[in-house]
Amino acid sequence: MQQTGTKTIWQVIMASSAGTLIEWYDFYIFGSLSAIISEKFFPPSNPELAYIATLATFAVGFIVRPFGAIVFGRLGDLVGRKYTFLLTLLIMGGSTFAIGLIPSYHTIGVLAPMLVLLLRLLQGLALGGEYGGAATYVAEHSPNNRRGYYTSFIQTTATLGLFVSLAVILITRTVMTPADFNNYGWRIPFLLSVLLVIMSYYIRIRLQESPLFIQMKKEGKTSANPIKESFGNKENLKLVLIALFGAAMGQGVVWYTGQFYALSFLQKTMNIEFVQSNIIIAIALLLATPLFIYFGSLSDRIGRKKIMLTGMLIAALAYYPIYKTMDTIGDVKQKTELTELYKIESNQSKNDAGQFVQHTTKVHTYSDGSVLRISEGKPELTVNNTRMAMLVFLIFLQVVFVTMVYAPIAAFLVEMFPTRIRYTSMSLPYHIGNGVFGGLLPTISTILVTQTGNHLAGLIYPIAVAVICFLIGLVYIKDNKNVEI
Repeated sequence: MQQTGTKTIWQVIMASSAGTLIEWYDFYIFGSLSAIISEKFFPPSNPELAYIATLATFAVGFIVRPFGAIVFGRLGDLVGRKYTFLLTLLIMGGSTFAIGLIPSYHTIGVLAPMLVLLLRLLQGLALGGEYGGAATYVAEHSPNNRRGYYTSFIQTTATLGLFVSLAVILITRTVMTPADFNNYGWRIPFLLSVLLVIMSYYIRIRLQESPLFIQMKKEGKTSANPIKESFGNKENLKLVLIALFGAAMGQGVVWYTGQFYALSFLQKTMNIEFVQSNIIIAIALLLATPLFIYFGSLSDRIGRKKIMLTGMLIAALAYYPIYKTMDTIGDVKQKTELTELYKIESNQSKNDAGQFVQHTTKVHTYSDGSVLRISEGKPELTVNNTRMAMLVFLIFLQVVFVTMVYAPIAAFLVEMFPTRIRYTSMSLPYHIGNGVFGGLLPTISTILVTQTGNHLAGLIYPIAVAVICFLIGLVYIKDNKNVEI
């Protein structure tokens, strides 16, 4: 049965997607700027440890997402979908804006990382309530035979949020000098968040509540205790566990490998220059994003299970050869010769204390046009256009895997649980799978690389989780596509 007219469903999708995109933008600015944040908010004595601490702080936002799912999921099942994700939007926007105002470690010492951690916790709690509300809201407005298609627009928002965060960072970076961006310009993407949140809040406040929730409330069928009903009921708990270990867990690691781990690998392992590495990711995301809609629509015809599990399996098989190839592409010295040993570039910039510091950079130029700059012991490689195109293609392949596992999952989760406890029941497995298993990936992978000395060792974690999830999903998942909800 179709719940709403075509005009209304598109209004719902646009309003829900705009807000969710902004929340993802807020959430991912931190990850996109993790290399700079590690320098600004953590002790400078051990840069490697500072970067791991930054990734751990980034991961905290993911770890608390399940708690946000419980808190806001309960609220959404009790008072409604609309007002719950209005509240999460304001919490997320306020926290992101505040991160842009925190003084550096040089200024306030250990208080800096403590404040960042606190705000990161608030971001995670807010996002834990946002996604389930938006996905449920759109799904409950959708006709049964188009649910995968319509909810796939919500699925684009996580990748588009990352894309927008990269775009804002790149624009900010290109309109100022590298020194100014490193000094204060990195704060601008955080501060811009407040304008986006105000616009999104205005759009969302004009929405009506979900028709299914209104009907259920009118009939007195809302749950008195959504948490107990979701996780205290044996049959429903079984569904929650299947959703987590048979779908969401694998989806989480594929999502973060194809986007965040890829960016980290470009910047920290291959030493690709900051702007170029972000452009590579941004182009790959832009090219692959329409596939969310394609696979969401395809799931309405052939089912959610086949597409998600196929994406997990292909990803697990392809990751090692893809990253091995990326590694080879970045190893310029193995395939080319120096046309100029080096030349010296010298410039000045202000540090956090406002003092001018002299920088000397050695610039090595290779015969294929690639350039290696070494400043203060930090190498930055700018590859030629051919190598850059190859890297875009390899990241694009990884984002294709993301679209396969992520596009159908909103409809899949919505169809598993009854309306009265849907917000709570679907939010928890999604945020444990995506937030904990996926969100911990950069930290775990970085630790694996550090401990083993093998820069491809970080792939062990996502490959293992994807394979385990594929096997569990193959056995236990039942496809409920197009069912009456």
